[in-house]
Amino acid sequence: MNTSREAFRLTPIQEQANRLLAGEARHIFLKGGSRSGKTFVLLRAMIVRALRVSRSRHGVFRHRQIALRASVIQDTFPKVMRCCFPETRYRWDGSSNRAVFRNGSSILFGGLDDAGRTEKILGLEFATIYLNEASQISYAARNMLLTRLAQRSALRTREYIDANPPTTDHWLYALFEAGIEPRSGMRVADPSLYATMRLNPADNRDNLSDTYLQQLEALPERERKRFLLGEYLTVIEGALWRLDMIRREAPPDEAGHAALIARMRRIVVAVDPSGASGPGDIGADEIGIVVAGVDAEGIGHVLEDCSIRDSPMGWARRVVTAAAHWRADRIVAERNFGGALVEATLRSVDPQAALLMVTASHGKVARAEPVAALYEQGRVIHHGRFPELESQLCLFSSRGFGGATSPDRADALIWALSELMIMQKPGKGQWHDQGWFSLSR
Repeated sequence: MNTSREAFRLTPIQEQANRLLAGEARHIFLKGGSRSGKTFVLLRAMIVRALRVSRSRHGVFRHRQIALRASVIQDTFPKVMRCCFPETRYRWDGSSNRAVFRNGSSILFGGLDDAGRTEKILGLEFATIYLNEASQISYAARNMLLTRLAQRSALRTREYIDANPPTTDHWLYALFEAGIEPRSGMRVADPSLYATMRLNPADNRDNLSDTYLQQLEALPERERKRFLLGEYLTVIEGALWRLDMIRREAPPDEAGHAALIARMRRIVVAVDPSGASGPGDIGADEIGIVVAGVDAEGIGHVLEDCSIRDSPMGWARRVVTAAAHWRADRIVAERNFGGALVEATLRSVDPQAALLMVTASHGKVARAEPVAALYEQGRVIHHGRFPELESQLCLFSSRGFGGATSPDRADALIWALSELMIMQKPGKGQWHDQGWFSLSR
């Protein structure tokens, strides 16, 4: 089979993925949203390997053969050959679903939904295996394919994987994000052999229509998060928040900013400090800074997430600037981390700040539950999308916080909405530095 030339150029993010594929990792996972170029990049890398070493064998596998035929055999593979290898001849063997090149190398395309096909796969050995849309492939099927990654050749054996990120209880998350072998729960022996990278539709904008991107943007929140942003969906037993619990309004433009402030009966800026020494202190948690308000009907409004990783003076300026921008009547700051220092830092930026220092006298779940109940009742609105903040909220459950790092942004939101909607408060303008806080009041 010969093909005609098409103009083609890899995007910068796809070039970066190529460099990852040429590195030391043996198990490589390209995750991301829909039509971001993941399959194209991996097929291209596999073809390069096939052409480099004669008589090498490679396999592309998906859960269902019919889906593999429609999306890869009839669409992406021919496109890769036209765009990237226009002078390369190959023969298509329809009886075995193989592309055979002149140097004797071949690429097999197989579905895992038929016992007969799977049995044939078990009789072969490969230099490369590629799991296409691996969110649909079981961990047992993946491990079966790994036993076939055994062809001895000049190529280093590699496993390629792509998927729209599934839920956080999937084996892909455990293996590539947490570095844990899904069955045993043990750490993988050599993490350097595993690599992952995100490619999203926005990175492939040159090859997509604006209409398609707009369609992804308009999806319901869970689907938008997976297929546009390429993010995992949180699955936490007994989760206090779900994405579908969040009501939304559009973020205000410059003209609507003052009108939104006028809707609010009260506005606060809440801050959850950390021990970060500056923006480059990546080992430290971020400083959670969230602006929230409550309107005359008692509806809470999350207005902005200003969270940053910065020095004490840096984040204090950010807090005071946010308070001025939103005309907040109070700054709520947790005293548990550095108590007096937190207050002194904020007052060094604005000595006149209406500052309420609060103490976490209850655990995180006890503070989170009444705020989560407000969301369940439809009494909180987010003005825009706050992906990092919302991901942290969805990691809270009745058993605790399930994230790998501190819920800094979520803690700040919980302090803000507790101050506005849960505690008995004096009226606006009647500020009292109480110096303590308890949800049991």
